[in-house]
Amino acid sequence: MVMKSGTSDPRNASAQQQFELFQDFLVRSCGIVLGDNKQYLVTSRLSRLMAEHGISDLGELLQRLQQFSQRSLRDAVVDAMTTNETLWFRDVHPFNIFRDRLLPELQRAQVRPLRVWSAACSSGQEPYSLSMAVEEYRAASMGVLRNPVEIVATDLSKSMLEQCRLAEYDQLSLSRGLSPERMQRYFEAVDGEPRRRRVKAEIRQRVRFQPLNLMDSFLSLGRFDVVFCRNVLIYFSADLKLDILRRMHAALQPGGYLVLGASESMPDVGRLFEMVSCSPGIVYRAIR
Repeated sequence: MVMKSGTSDPRNASAQQQFELFQDFLVRSCGIVLGDNKQYLVTSRLSRLMAEHGISDLGELLQRLQQFSQRSLRDAVVDAMTTNETLWFRDVHPFNIFRDRLLPELQRAQVRPLRVWSAACSSGQEPYSLSMAVEEYRAASMGVLRNPVEIVATDLSKSMLEQCRLAEYDQLSLSRGLSPERMQRYFEAVDGEPRRRRVKAEIRQRVRFQPLNLMDSFLSLGRFDVVFCRNVLIYFSADLKLDILRRMHAALQPGGYLVLGASESMPDVGRLFEMVSCSPGIVYRAIR
């Protein structure tokens, strides 16, 4: 991290230069593009972390981030800046499409376990919602699931993954997108915590969590039949977005499906995907 003016000490930089250096750090660390008008977001997200580490301002933080020994601080900064806004069955339609269209098609076509990837899973609502959708499909199929379903959920944030594995949620989190019927069916009480509930074992056991930076290789994940990458790509540069989509295409089985966010569109990535209209909602089928 070197200043454009030639000095390597960001503490001597102007406030604008410090912000530009932090933008560069974030892009290089996790690919997130921070807008030029987002200084307030840096302050709000990092103020508590900086106070905990006795860091007075952004210049001192940047100076510390240059030090090789500060890996844990770098991880904590990226963790704090990562958007973790999510809810259960977000936007509804993608989960209905997954349960009512993709699962029946893939169950008929395959004779092996189905694999689903929830990318940037945040605090776990998306992969657990997918697991609940699988359970609802199984119940509607007279309790028979021809091929088991494995859901791999990844996120950059280690603290989020720890929360995901714990699978416990407070009343505010549970109220966001979760119907009373699903809460009753798929959650259980937490001993000594009357205002918290835990996802039941039959839903949890279908989901496996692991850390992943979307800038890194996907090869270790294996191949998938469905990839959910929703409301994530909007934070990346156009070039990185195209790179991620090409690598997700390579991670999909022939004819596998990619599900993006409701406000996201597929950029031009050649003839890698075809749009499938599901009325309502759309998904993208991988072309080989």
